[in-house]
Order: sequence, then structure tokens, then C-alpha cells
Amino acid sequence: MDKIIDILDSIAYEKGLKITDVENALKEALIKTAQKMVDFSLVFDAEIDKENKELKLFQKIEVVNSDDERLSGEVLDQWENPINAENFITIEEAKEIDEDLEIGDFVQYDLEFENMGRNAATILHNNFEYKIQRFIEENLLSKYQNKIGKIISGSVTRVDRAENTFVEIGEVRGMLTRKSRIKGESFKVGDVIKAVVKSVTIDKQNGLVVEISRTSPKFLEALLKLEVPELKDERIFIEASARIPGSRAKIALSSSDPQVDPIGSVVGVKGVRISAVSAQLNGENIDCVEYSSLPEMFVSRALSPAIITSVRIEKSTKEDERDKAIITIPIDQKSKAIGKSGLNIRLASMLTRYDIVLSETVTEPSLTGKTDEAQEKTADTASLEALFK
Repeated sequence: MDKIIDILDSIAYEKGLKITDVENALKEALIKTAQKMVDFSLVFDAEIDKENKELKLFQKIEVVNSDDERLSGEVLDQWENPINAENFITIEEAKEIDEDLEIGDFVQYDLEFENMGRNAATILHNNFEYKIQRFIEENLLSKYQNKIGKIISGSVTRVDRAENTFVEIGEVRGMLTRKSRIKGESFKVGDVIKAVVKSVTIDKQNGLVVEISRTSPKFLEALLKLEVPELKDERIFIEASARIPGSRAKIALSSSDPQVDPIGSVVGVKGVRISAVSAQLNGENIDCVEYSSLPEMFVSRALSPAIITSVRIEKSTKEDERDKAIITIPIDQKSKAIGKSGLNIRLASMLTRYDIVLSETVTEPSLTGKTDEAQEKTADTASLEALFK
């Protein structure tokens, strides 16, 4: 056993784990092995004596009152199994062993692991390896959960029949599903791609799964932060974003410095910054909107380039429905508000989180009129938004 203790530091260094995690894995593996080889219902514990290079295994027996019902072994636990009476000792018997023992203390009996046979060594090795692997997965899970919403880059290692693209990212592989690719994109083995970490889970069959996305609005935001220093320095903030990947996007910007123009900073001189981001998104058009805390003003700006006459916010009476923004608009601005294939009004709805209803007017505003076409253009906004999160 002393040889195992000698290599704990090496295992921790090689696997990128804390030495305390490796020590705990060894102790847990030893306890599991003792339960397997002796009796699963008994209580065991283990200690590592680094100074003497010893791994100590012992059985723990709790000191209880002489009338404790657990001494009979007839009490059932939550799994309806009898409690092993050998896990308990009366206070009178405990006092014969050590006068200082009190109720709730434990009497410990040392066990010799070497006396358990060859099978015990094999079981210990398997249990220890399993525990180490779990610690590695937990560390990786924590590491990549902290990367959710951040950009990663890696090389494509495989594309399967379902058109899922697997990307090598450090110690793990990321999976870019077909729905998380921008329309028209295709990748081959060896391509280096950028994406944003969407989710990190542990699957029993596949282990750690890092799902990445190129369609999420977070990917657009992350690309902008790489290109625009004012965003990284937090002089400008992205308040909201919405995308129909590969076609068009809208971002709402605000500034903490009155001397800094948020839209001008993001667009850059002659549009160089926004163009660089658009090029990485297959030419996706990106509209910049100045954010306003006033919902009426924000909705009006989100519908740009259309000129809005008035906006009225109508609160929803149902919890599962969004509030509505009733828009009064000149008839000649209607096509601009809706946009080609309804993209403008859909993105405005996704950006502001309001269901937008257009009401046409020629001379006087009408706050109640609705058009079927406008309703149809915003009907599937919620499903679109959910698809590209």
C-alpha cells in the first residue's frame, strides 16, 4: 500500500487534479472495496498517514444507549433494509474499552487490507480508477461551464451522418449540431472554426458533452467584443440582441460614457468593425440600435428604418403571453417596418420582447386597427427566438 501513497502526487500532476481530490478518491475506493469484500452493511473509514506512508482502514462502531432500538437490527432504513446491529455498541461496553468514550463517539477497529486477498487489490484498482475519472469529469464540467457564452475555436475532427460537426477543444470535443450552424455552412475535417459554448452536460453514454453554436445571439455578442475595444472595456454595453442566422441581426447598445457614441464605436470608421464581424457570419447584416429604458422609445428604434407615429404598450393578462406594443405607422412606412420576408418586425419583436402589432394611418393615428399581415409576421417570433438561443 505504501507504493500507492508514493505515486499520489504524480497522479494528481498527470491528471491535473488537486492532491486532496486524489487522496479522497483513494480513501473512497478503499471503503468501497472493504464493503464489497467484508460486508456492505458495515461502516468503514480510511485515513492516509503521509508521514509513515500508511493507508489505514478501519471499521467504525457508534456508541449508543443500551436501550437503543438499532441494537436489535430490526429498524428499517429508507430502502427498507434492516440496520446492521454490528455498527453499534452500548455505552457500557464502550466504557470497558475506553473510559473517555461518550454516546455518539465511535470505536474503531483496524483492518488489514492485505488479508483480503488478490480480488481485493483488483477491486481497489477499479474503484480508484473510477473515482479519479469522476473527479476529472467534474473538473472539466466546472471549467467549461464557466465558458458558457464565450467564444472558443478548434479544428474539426469528424462530421457524422446526421451532419453533427465535432470540434477538438483542448481536452474535450465540442459538438456543433446541424441546427447550430448558419444556413449554407458546411465544414470538413481540418477546418478551424469559431463558435460559442452553448451548454455543457455529462451524458452516461458519451461522457462530457460540450455543445457549441454559431447561431446563438451570444456568438454575435462575443464576436463584437473581440472586435470592439469599448465593449471589452465596458464603456459600451450590449443590452439585447436578436438574430435570424445568416440573414439579419439587431443589437441594442448603450454607453456608460456620454462622450462615447455606442453605435459609431461598434460600426467603426467606414463600417470596418461591423463588416469584420459580418464576414465571420456569412455576410449577415447587423443593425445597431441605441437602447432606451423607455419601452415605447426602444420599440420605435428597434423598427428602424421605419418612421413610427406612436407606440402604445398593452400589458398581457396571461402569464405565458408577452406584452403587446401597438404601433401606429404611416401607410407608406409599413413595408419598411415589416421588412423583406418579415425579418425587420420579427427581429424587433425578438429584440424588445414585445409582440408588435402594426396599425396603419394616413392622417390620424388609430390605436386599435390591426393588420392580418403584421400579425402573421410576428406570430412565430417566440419559436424563432427559442430555436436560436
